[in-house]
Amino acid sequence: MHIKELTKAEEQVMQILWQLKEAIVKDIIDQMPDPKPAYNTVSTVVRVLEGKGFIDHKAYGNSHVYFPAVPEADYKKFTFDKMMKNYFSNSYQSLVSFIADEKKLGMKELDELTTLIENLKNKKS
Repeated sequence: MHIKELTKAEEQVMQILWQLKEAIVKDIIDQMPDPKPAYNTVSTVVRVLEGKGFIDHKAYGNSHVYFPAVPEADYKKFTFDKMMKNYFSNSYQSLVSFIADEKKLGMKELDELTTLIENLKNKKS
């Protein structure tokens, strides 16, 4: 399946479904911050997500229980790869430099990153 980018509303619903594993529309709304969107709004987003292949449902009479059809890890990888390409020219050096500068990492955090990198290098050897 080819993963597509989600809108903010679609991503919010997916985050909730990944957390809950399965839910009816009311369960999704209950997890949303106030002010809660209208039932029809969330129901429409759910139907769009189903049309895009992100979620599926089980029918129990008139009720539909929705569940993710795309694993969260797959969407994380898709969004990370897109961010790396569009904002960091696929350069991990640029990414780490940005994080260090933007978050004003101190020596302790930089040392932790260095240790993490060394551990990863040792695993690959």
